[in-house]
Amino acid sequence: MKTIVSASILSADLCDLRSELIRTEKSGAEYVHFDVMDGVFVNNISYGIPVLKCVRKATDMFLDVHLMITEPHRYIKEFAESGADMITFHTEAGSDVSDTIKLIRSFGKKAGIAIKPGTPVSEVYKFAGDVDMILVMTVEPGFGGQGFIPETEEKIRALRSFCDSKGIELDIQVDGGINAETSRRVREDGANVLVAGSYLFKAPDMAAAVKAMRE
Repeated sequence: MKTIVSASILSADLCDLRSELIRTEKSGAEYVHFDVMDGVFVNNISYGIPVLKCVRKATDMFLDVHLMITEPHRYIKEFAESGADMITFHTEAGSDVSDTIKLIRSFGKKAGIAIKPGTPVSEVYKFAGDVDMILVMTVEPGFGGQGFIPETEEKIRALRSFCDSKGIELDIQVDGGINAETSRRVREDGANVLVAGSYLFKAPDMAAAVKAMRE
């Protein structure tokens, strides 16, 4: 499957976000990854709907919205109408998974589900045919700049094997500690949508960093 790079603006210079989005577009990354944290589901607070609206006005790039919030079904409408192209929510977050997937699709958006490192990957098998993407977190969600958890690789391999055995074409996204080296490993495991924040935005040449993630 095609390798897609999703640049997490959690690591961008938020005081100069328009310039950072232009830099991201020029780098060759396909997606902008937009992390939403509520301070409840994860122990951090980021940005939300007003910032997403501004990002949507500033770029035509695909907006990959990752909701790390409790009861995400309560906010699907607002995020869909504010410019998200894909909305990914956590199976552990307290919303009915099937109903939330249907709600996302009702707004014409792509739907994704995510699992934390401690959640068995088998928990998402029954939803694999209903979503566009499954995000396997490769760090504990909540903060950027963490180290990659090697044990998550087995989950990626198991999920890709399951999808292949059932004839399910599915994007597998990874998020956390992704750089040139870990990108190579997770691509071999079966992931094809690679989220990177610190590695890309701290790179002196973002385009070269994106290229290294693909190679």
